[in-house]
Amino acid sequence: QVQLVESGGGLVQAGGSLRLSCAASGRTFSFYDMAWFRQAPGKEREFVAAISRFGGNRYYSDSVKGRFAISRDNAKNTLYLQINSLKSEDTAVYYCAVRLTGSLGTTTALADFGSWGQGTQVTVSS
Repeated sequence: QVQLVESGGGLVQAGGSLRLSCAASGRTFSFYDMAWFRQAPGKEREFVAAISRFGGNRYYSDSVKGRFAISRDNAKNTLYLQINSLKSEDTAVYYCAVRLTGSLGTTTALADFGSWGQGTQVTVSS
């Protein structure tokens, strides 16, 4: 099993940027497709972005396409999420996860992902 720890969240003004990190330990990081999800207050956890094992394929939800960029550094066992042009609706706890089942680029279901970290809070002020 792989253990994940997110960091990099914070309070930022609308229009600003943040880079989130997800440090992995345990099993070999490059074995896994990875993803970011987020959960806003009172809402379900939702898919944000996913990336294949060696970064060749990337997928985004429609709500973040063009503003967010997922990347990974397998040598550093770290997943990243660059968030630009932040909006108030981006306020949420952001989680990273490994894809366990399903097909990358097709599945966004929570049940297909696992090894959830504790999350990092992103708050956007208007």
